[in-house]
Amino acid sequence: TRGSTANMNPTSNWTNTSSPGDECPSSADFQFQLFPVVYCLVMTLGLPGNLATLWALVLKKARRSPSDVYIINLAVADTAFLCTLPFRVHYHLHHNVWAFGGVACSVTGAGFYANIYVSISFMTCICVDRYMATVHPLTYLRLRNSRCAVLVSAAVWLVFATAMAAFVLLGPLDTPQDSCFEGFSDEEWERRVGAYSAMALLPGSLLPTGIILVCYPLAARRIARIGTGAARRALRLIYAVLAITLLCFLPHHAVLLLHLLRRTHVLRRCDWADGVYKARRATTALLSLNSCLDPALYYFSRPGWRRPGLGRLLRPPRTRGVYVIAADPPTRPAPPPSCHRKLPEGN
Repeated sequence: TRGSTANMNPTSNWTNTSSPGDECPSSADFQFQLFPVVYCLVMTLGLPGNLATLWALVLKKARRSPSDVYIINLAVADTAFLCTLPFRVHYHLHHNVWAFGGVACSVTGAGFYANIYVSISFMTCICVDRYMATVHPLTYLRLRNSRCAVLVSAAVWLVFATAMAAFVLLGPLDTPQDSCFEGFSDEEWERRVGAYSAMALLPGSLLPTGIILVCYPLAARRIARIGTGAARRALRLIYAVLAITLLCFLPHHAVLLLHLLRRTHVLRRCDWADGVYKARRATTALLSLNSCLDPALYYFSRPGWRRPGLGRLLRPPRTRGVYVIAADPPTRPAPPPSCHRKLPEGN
């Protein structure tokens, strides 16, 4: 057996196909080269970036804004995800044959899929925080509290930990031999996987993505009218979140919706099966890039992000938080004449 995540099946090994019970089988051999290359790149870039972000925000910064709290949690989720990728690289290099036992499959599988929904949730928290700060600044200033951000973060972790624990503890899943968290049979889709996928996709993926795509343009339009440096930093943060959402999350969610409709027999066209499966493999690899792009949310919000040297980027900022940008006037009044020092003549 594969512990609590899979049940060994004496049928043939469907290592490169969609599912043994799928009436429209499909394959994607390119995944055995794509996943190892992408995952190694993500580990190489993402692990130093996320660890540096944690070091800067946890150890070097005494006072943290709500956005800082959400970025810390995002970096923690990404770091945990990156630690599971060596197992996934081995898995795909050996043509989707899992060799590490059921417990490792449970941990890495749960960590892999939880990262998708935890990451988009914390990005949504950053989005709502920036939206309130720019569109409703007076209300935000009354509610602004890092302790509230900590409670929201704890609630996000609790919800997803409960969901993943329930998924694992409800019993083994019928999967092909030696596979891990994929290739579920039609019976499993009807019994549990379909319902879990629908719940994860709609409130866990599409709703947060919709909030980001609606709130951030509204905030960006408001910020664009302000000419301060804090406003420019806020725009960089907004553009970074939108870019990560459009590049990594939105393609995966769209293909996952088609996959869900096909496996639940809403879409019955077999000529779509191979294309959907190949697209799902490609967008899953694309999705993992968010773990090495997320540190940009910290660096782009820094006042000195263009300056050379990592040390300057990791210094705690001395400027005011982005939350005050909506209250800043476009131009600042000149100081009274008494404040000016007269320059010596002759220069």
